[in-house]
Amino acid sequence: MLNIQNLWRKRESIIVTWLVSYSAVLFVPIVISLVIYAQASHALKSEIHRANDSLLKQMRYTIDNQIDLMKRLNMEMTWSPNLQHLMYSSIPAQEVPYTAYQLVNEFRLFKTSYASIDEFYVVSRRDGSVYRSGNIRDLKSAFYTIHQTGALTFDEWKSEVLNGVSNSFIVLPHANAADEHTSIAYITQLPKDMNGRSTGSVVVMSDTRRFQKAVEGISGFSGATLLILNHNNEILMSNHPDSEELSPFLNGKRIQTDSAQAGTSELFSINSSVSDLKYALIIPSGIYWEKAEYVRNFTYVSILVSLAGAGVLTWFFMRRNYSPVQQLVESLKDENTDRSYADANEFRFIQKVVTRTRTENDEISMQLQKHQQVLRSNMLNRLLKGKPDTLVPYEEAFRSFQMKQVSTEFAVILFVIENEDKLYEFLPGIDMNERSKLIHLIISNVVEELAEKQGHAGYVVETDDMMACLVNLKADTSGWEHDLHEIAAEAQRFLERYDMELTISLSGRHASWIGISEAYREAVDAMEYKMVLGKKGIIAYEDIRADSTADIGYGYYYPLQIEQQLINVIKAGDLDEAASCMNEIIEKNLDKPVMPLTLARCLMFNLVGTMIKAINELGEGSGGITLADNPRWIDDIMACGTLREMQEKLQSLLQEVCAYASAKRSSHVSREREDSLRNLIEEVHQYIQANYMDMNLNVNAIGEHFQLKGSYLSKLYKTQTGEGILDSIHKYRIEQAKRLMRTKPESVSEISRQIGYNDPATFIRVFKKYEGITPGKYKEII
Repeated sequence: MLNIQNLWRKRESIIVTWLVSYSAVLFVPIVISLVIYAQASHALKSEIHRANDSLLKQMRYTIDNQIDLMKRLNMEMTWSPNLQHLMYSSIPAQEVPYTAYQLVNEFRLFKTSYASIDEFYVVSRRDGSVYRSGNIRDLKSAFYTIHQTGALTFDEWKSEVLNGVSNSFIVLPHANAADEHTSIAYITQLPKDMNGRSTGSVVVMSDTRRFQKAVEGISGFSGATLLILNHNNEILMSNHPDSEELSPFLNGKRIQTDSAQAGTSELFSINSSVSDLKYALIIPSGIYWEKAEYVRNFTYVSILVSLAGAGVLTWFFMRRNYSPVQQLVESLKDENTDRSYADANEFRFIQKVVTRTRTENDEISMQLQKHQQVLRSNMLNRLLKGKPDTLVPYEEAFRSFQMKQVSTEFAVILFVIENEDKLYEFLPGIDMNERSKLIHLIISNVVEELAEKQGHAGYVVETDDMMACLVNLKADTSGWEHDLHEIAAEAQRFLERYDMELTISLSGRHASWIGISEAYREAVDAMEYKMVLGKKGIIAYEDIRADSTADIGYGYYYPLQIEQQLINVIKAGDLDEAASCMNEIIEKNLDKPVMPLTLARCLMFNLVGTMIKAINELGEGSGGITLADNPRWIDDIMACGTLREMQEKLQSLLQEVCAYASAKRSSHVSREREDSLRNLIEEVHQYIQANYMDMNLNVNAIGEHFQLKGSYLSKLYKTQTGEGILDSIHKYRIEQAKRLMRTKPESVSEISRQIGYNDPATFIRVFKKYEGITPGKYKEII
């Protein structure tokens, strides 16, 4: 039991895999051998079939020659002038014997010309004579002379000869034939006479022995059964009539030529080229499959010998190759190794041990690298924030982190990603923290490489939601400002390919480690000026330093009268004028070189206050617009990071507020106009009801009454009621006509005049249009 369990546990061992592999390799030549054997057998069978076909063709050629002679003799006899004269001419009775004599003499010549034809004669239905070569007999005499062998009666012979199928082959007994006393007869019915009566038949006979001798002269037929079949597949002749090979193919008296193989024999057949006969061969399979059996037995013995030899060699080489693998597995085992796993597939065990070892090494290296990155980032942050570490000199710290120091001059470049949330959408399926790390890694690699390209050393670190690059400027450089600007511009252009929108600020140049914090503060101050200068730009501290210290006592442009004008325009709902006024205020303030941040914030608050005032004045009264209903308006404006963004938000808010103000003003005018239209439509209704009997009542007449153009009045009427004035006139007249037809016995013509129609036909047409029936029909149903 333990041995069986041990073998089952070893089923995944490499030795089992090798055994299967070697067996598969051995299986390939075995399969090839079997395929070759199958192909050889198929080729041998094809050759045998081709040889049999060749034999059949030789037999067909030999027998067809005899059949062709019989048919030609039959043709010459049928169209003999003497026979035609005897059968179809109205000759005197005294001339008949002479014509018959000429005919049998002619047959004597045919006997000489066709020496291979054993017997032929013509049977006359008219006088019951049989015309042979050299003599004339009556039917019975001819039968006893030619066919009396006991195999066929006189009546059967007479029926076959005179009433049989024309142009057919049958077997007839022949008393003068050797051995079997049978012959193959070709019978043709003579054409009918002028009265449509049958005249007789022509019979041509060849003994079956003559056919057998012809076939025996062909080599290769030993052991085979030869068959000559008629058009019904019935046997006319067989060289072995009592052969056992015949019975599997017999279906009554017919041979089944569609069965190629039955029992232990095979049948091959071919059609005659000169008649409707078929020639068939039935050959025992064992005669020509002896060589195939030898090939098959030899193949099987070869395969068995190959399997035995391959089994011995496979076992030897498996043991020889497995020993080093087994020794290696034993050396890799320890007390933590799963014994069942070690006893399974050895290569998987080795791969698992190697993979585990490499994974442990990678984890250790990764942990060391992470700690190094964290320590490096912490050191750079402390330098930027002005919190130096006095325990370790920075020169030594830079060397330990493999950071090159090219001089004691430093500058700082700050990067702010303006579309970071949008970038995260391009990285689906990645954790938020991992997305941020990936974006920062891209920026770090690009900026540090660009700094190195300019001859400086750059080190990027994340600080205060920004990316800061500490640039160690190369010594004795006068174009450092240009270099920093080139680094920033090239970084912007390159990172645009990744859809990153960056705002970059540049600090001044500072010496020593202590100056790094001052450079960082300058870069942060410059970054704040994006509120005035806009996003996605490059802001240098040197460009704004003079303006940042300027006196802000002069204020900014936004007088009270301008503010009041803006409020009035907003309340009037004039969007174009309001937008133009607000743009003018902002542009006049931004025309200064660099607007101080303090004044920019004050201007923002002041413009927001103006919008609040305008909204509150518009919201007075019930149903007005209020900030309580739209709390996000002011929040969205105050959340803007630049004056340009605030300008866009204010313009958007202006559109909504001005649209509300315009709609509020229009609603007053619309209500007054709607009341006036309703009164006008009501007066038109009253006028139609009062004047519907007037035959001249139409749209233009009603328009003249109300001092309006008829087309304009009709348009107003249809807008308010949904139908034209003319339709209203017709409908009111039809209602009055129906009332009159219910209450008065007047005629249709009289009613049409009473309701304003001059022509009764017009009244009938209009009535049917609106009611679906004529006025006469309506009077009948009420």
